[in-house]
Amino acid sequence: MSVAAATSKGAATRETILDHAYAIACSAGLEGLSIGALAHAVGMSKSGVFAHFGSREDLQLAVLEDAAQRFVAHVFHPALRQPRGLARLRTIIEQWFDWVRHEDDGGCLFLAAVSEYDDRPGPQRDQLLQQDRQWRQALAHAVSLAIDAGELRADTDVEQLVFEIYALPLLVHHDAGLYGFDVAQARGLRAYERLIHTSAPH
Repeated sequence: MSVAAATSKGAATRETILDHAYAIACSAGLEGLSIGALAHAVGMSKSGVFAHFGSREDLQLAVLEDAAQRFVAHVFHPALRQPRGLARLRTIIEQWFDWVRHEDDGGCLFLAAVSEYDDRPGPQRDQLLQQDRQWRQALAHAVSLAIDAGELRADTDVEQLVFEIYALPLLVHHDAGLYGFDVAQARGLRAYERLIHTSAPH
């Protein structure tokens, strides 16, 4: 086997392991992710999994990065196809609501991970913080573009509006499991429209 073919096969195997690890972590949390269970799910030996991830911690960090890429592709990439301003901001929130639907994979990995690591210093918490800050910055940028477009007031408190918008998907996720996604999504969209209305130019 050529070096290129071996590299391609190794990358494909790593991707398969990550797919299974992501699915397990969505249901059981990152702390519920064990090398043994993952090896069994993938049909590999523990040493085979360790060949791609040197430790359980490395695996957890890789799963967080993989989940972040999935989140950005689902929430932010579609929004970039919309015009700058409220159209882009609304697409972000709509896609974010859709992200928390999680009918097939067991739940939002990030919310579970925050509960697991919010009071536990370490690389997992550091990575979660970095990812969260990047998403808030992206949301703040979208709000700022809407201000520049004249669709939100010039004196809008960007950080406060981002805080309030960010809270909506969290509550939609909470209510979706208890009362059903459609009801939670509808309430979330009404709450979003109310927020935007309060910041609209007079």
